[in-house]
Amino acid sequence: MKIAIIGGGLLGLSMAYELTKKEGLEVKLYERADQLGGVAGAMDFAGGQVDRFYHCILSSDSDLLELIGEVGLSDQVRLAETKMGFFHDGKMYPMTKPLELLSFPPLKLLDRVRLAYTIAHCRLFIKDWKPLETESVVKWLIRLGGKGAYENIWRPLLNAKFDGGFENVPATYIWSRIVRVSSARDSKGSGGKELSGHLIGGYQTLCTALAKAIEARGGSITLNAPVNEIVVDNGQARGLKLGDRFEQFDAVISTTPAAAFSRLLPNAPETYRQSLENIPYLGVVQLLLALDRPLQPYYTLNITDTSLPFTGLIETTTLIDPKFVNGHHLVYLPRYVQPTNPLTKQSDEEIKEYFIANLKRMFPDFKDKWIVEARVMRERFVEPLHNIQQSWKAPEIKTPVEGLFLTNTAQIWPELTNGQSVTTYGRKVARELAASFNQSSVTLS
Repeated sequence: MKIAIIGGGLLGLSMAYELTKKEGLEVKLYERADQLGGVAGAMDFAGGQVDRFYHCILSSDSDLLELIGEVGLSDQVRLAETKMGFFHDGKMYPMTKPLELLSFPPLKLLDRVRLAYTIAHCRLFIKDWKPLETESVVKWLIRLGGKGAYENIWRPLLNAKFDGGFENVPATYIWSRIVRVSSARDSKGSGGKELSGHLIGGYQTLCTALAKAIEARGGSITLNAPVNEIVVDNGQARGLKLGDRFEQFDAVISTTPAAAFSRLLPNAPETYRQSLENIPYLGVVQLLLALDRPLQPYYTLNITDTSLPFTGLIETTTLIDPKFVNGHHLVYLPRYVQPTNPLTKQSDEEIKEYFIANLKRMFPDFKDKWIVEARVMRERFVEPLHNIQQSWKAPEIKTPVEGLFLTNTAQIWPELTNGQSVTTYGRKVARELAASFNQSSVTLS
């Protein structure tokens, strides 16, 4: 049975890796770019190879760490205790330990008590997340933790993630975030500390290892291979148009964002195509700096000042030994953006100047000569936007077209989009599909 997979990010690679374990399946993966990885991919920068966007592995990411072990990379994982801070009113405050969080100066005593209650409530008492889907994250956080904690802690985090538009975000988002971070603190071997880590060489190392494993089992991977169309005839997926040629397949699996998938289906039912195009996604605009020295001590520095164009500062070389990135210090300045954000229209040079000027507001002693290299990165489809007044439904894996399947991040909710959730979900769906291909019909959970 010939199977095509569209997309060579972590999701597509995880699916291809799992499907090639099944005898009788011929798997071919197509990636439009010249390298694998998608948003988890790497690039040449400042004389070394670095992640295009920042990523980390938590000590609680058991499925991801298991996959890393399967492809022989366990000895390439580095885990360490990380530090987090808040930049508030022109000053940096540590926020790594519970006592530091609870002693944050803007919080009154009652705010601190209620903040601790909110975190404990999420970790210990919420076992069923579905009721949170119908409650606004704003109202939920104020009800549990009060206005003080909301204004000084949660509101800046939500603003950073959702480009200011978070009034209709469900409470599930913060619950999922708290559970993920606290799981790292509780995981075996962490000693009660939150451990984060990385693969030497970044996720690109994992992508390369997965590709080798896929090809070793008889699968194939083709780069620089944009798919022009998924060919559908009489309600059945027949194959792919790749440039001027047609390749026939028995089943097609797409891992692209919903809107991009819709454009590959000119002959699919219009109502189905429209349902895909209605799914909103956040994008990101990011400045990456390679510096000749450290900038500050925190892996993540959350920013409460909404006048700054970037909403966080992630200095990955507080976790990654600079020797793995050509001796430089890497600072990621991201801004998650709605499609209407003016930053999406600015040139790279305008963004570079704007972000660096504001970085100097945070660090008045910052000098341009510290910068070894600076580069602006963009991605239109980063994460689907879920809300309590859901105007769209997560697409089903099995589409209205026979033999055509869709697997993407819009289906992963309520988990956050990260290496753990993406690879776990991809492998799970691949196993279900592999089992179903020998049956007369396909039923997926």
